Order: sequence, then structure tokens, then C-alpha cells
Amino acid sequence: MCLGVPGKVVAIDGNRATVDFWGVRRQVLLDVVDEPVAVGDYVLNHVGYAIRRIPESEIGETLALFEELLAQDDAADLMAGDVRAEIAGTGAAPDGES
Repeated sequence: MCLGVPGKVVAIDGNRATVDFWGVRRQVLLDVVDEPVAVGDYVLNHVGYAIRRIPESEIGETLALFEELLAQDDAADLMAGDVRAEIAGTGAAPDGES
């Protein structure tokens, strides 16, 4: 299953953005995103790449859906597990640490 997770861009340095995913900050590459991204925008992340800038009109609904998924405490909930794994799996350490 391919899964993208939304996050808010908090900083940009060249082709890398620092993106906040519910308090977890990760470095995300901007090489394949569908349009220019600015600080404050929300992007859809897939394995460390921003693949889409989320239009402002869709942010509320998108975040609400993911909040609902992340609130699931059931270990058998595979979708919630996939979302958590995607947030953790960008391949970069939080806040730019190595």
C-alpha cells in the first residue's frame, strides 16, 4: 500500500524542507512535489519526499481524517500503524539530527 502523510512546512533550505508531522519534525525532499512550496504550506509526504502541496481548501478535512486515524489505539488497526510508520520512516532524524 502506498500512503502519504500530511505535514506543515516549517523551514525550507534548497530542495529540503523541515516538515512538522504532529510534533515530529522530519527533513523532506522537495524534488518531486507538484508545485512550489512555501513555509506554512502543507505537503503530502511519502517516504521522505513531498509529492503534493495540499490546497488550503483541503487542509482541514485532510488533517481531521489523519487525526482520527492516529487516535486509534488498536494495534490491529493496520491503517493507523501505516500512518505512524510513514511519519517515522522518512529516513531522517527529527529536527535535522544525524
